[in-house]
Amino acid sequence: LLGESWLVHGGGFYDVEKYKVAPKTLPEKLIWYKWDAYLTWVTGFCLLTVQYYLNASTYLIDSAKMDLSSGGAVLISVVSLAAGWFIYDLICKIFAIKRPILTAFLVFVQIVLAAWLFSKVFSSRGAMIHVGALVGTMMAANVFAVIIPNQKKIVGALLEGKEPEALLGKIGKARSTHNNYLTLPVLLMMVSNHYPMLARHDRLWIVIAFILVAGACIRHFINRHEAGDEFKSFVWALPVAAVALLSAMIATAPKGKPKIAVSPDPVVEILDTEVAAIVKTHCSSCHAPIPGEEEYFFAPKDIRLQTIEDIKKNRQLIYSQTVGSHAMPMGNVSNMTEAERERLGAWIKQQGAK
Repeated sequence: LLGESWLVHGGGFYDVEKYKVAPKTLPEKLIWYKWDAYLTWVTGFCLLTVQYYLNASTYLIDSAKMDLSSGGAVLISVVSLAAGWFIYDLICKIFAIKRPILTAFLVFVQIVLAAWLFSKVFSSRGAMIHVGALVGTMMAANVFAVIIPNQKKIVGALLEGKEPEALLGKIGKARSTHNNYLTLPVLLMMVSNHYPMLARHDRLWIVIAFILVAGACIRHFINRHEAGDEFKSFVWALPVAAVALLSAMIATAPKGKPKIAVSPDPVVEILDTEVAAIVKTHCSSCHAPIPGEEEYFFAPKDIRLQTIEDIKKNRQLIYSQTVGSHAMPMGNVSNMTEAERERLGAWIKQQGAK
């Protein structure tokens, strides 16, 4: 017996015992913890398909980075997710049991390198979501290809009255530990599309690195606290996580001020007609009563940008989404230039000065 834990959950108490390898006899009923992982990956991949593969030209491709066809972008996505798993699996097979710290470092480098590569190929949002998809694929494949098969081998040995091989349990535990420490980072990456400032960054790999460090430290603190370790032995994880989160916040801060900045001395007044022309070219077709793009059934966030009054009413949101974070236009499908963004931002500042 490796350990015992009492849990309180859902109004009841649970007595959990953990064995180093397996009990001497197999219990009559055995619960397999696998379907949560499988269904999470399957539903996530379905969402990736519906949102990014079927609308690749809007959400996945940024022609300013790489002029891909929809089929080419999808192919790169699928191949990269599969390749990511095989590389991770190879690292684990070579180092995971004898050198766990080195394994963790190499997996960290792999994910950060993948973030850099994705940022060179896909749109900002597409790159961030693919880092999350890569990590999620690694976690689900750990369960499907390693943890559950090893557990089945252990169960099979018990049924035959044999002593299970201890190495099988060690390998499964190593993969399970990786999944445990990657849980918080992957959750943040998968909801990143709701927060464009996370993805819109010139060096996405740096943001990913900070997220991985912060998430792992927070998870380590929780793990050691629940295990009953001496507090001073793991308290270091909190300040390290705080520094990583603060660094990520600084790195993802939008260029300029997210709120309307008031310039006391506007250099040259930008006319409403010029701004209206920029918005008409890049925004109005989607932000309309009946959007012109087939991907949209209604205007995003139900914001319509048809008149100069509409633009003035939503100017602060336009600033944060278009000038500050570059999240819009989506995938920059209309090829909005930096000069146009600067002119739009300067006009918004003028409105605050009036």
